[in-house]
Amino acid sequence: METNVQTEDVVLQKTRELCEAIVQQPQFQSIRQQVDSFMADAKAQEQYESLSEKGRQLHHKQQQGLELASAEISAFDAEREAFFRNPVARGFVDAQEAMHHMQEAVSQFVSKTFELGRVPSAEDLESGSCGSGCGCHH
Repeated sequence: METNVQTEDVVLQKTRELCEAIVQQPQFQSIRQQVDSFMADAKAQEQYESLSEKGRQLHHKQQQGLELASAEISAFDAEREAFFRNPVARGFVDAQEAMHHMQEAVSQFVSKTFELGRVPSAEDLESGSCGSGCGCHH
């Protein structure tokens, strides 16, 4: 049992080191600045919430098999365009995408390690699936 605890301690320490390395990346600092700017901008947040809600409503309507009126689609498109013209809002979406890509890269590397039973090479990571049940459909 003691060996298991020691292994967990080592893995947690290395995970902390990985997190520290991520936080120290200039790209990460830029992402955090974009998120913080968004969190400080009530107008951008309102635009985001409104656009998200309208998107959910349209999606729900489609799922029910109802036809979307061209006015509804036009209104959504206009609101979406206004949202993306806001540089703070655009920066937030870009930051979300960048964070997602970072998380996916780390997750893929760890998943491949478990799948292969060793540290994956670059070729292993390019070879397709992230592992059983990943759902990424490479």
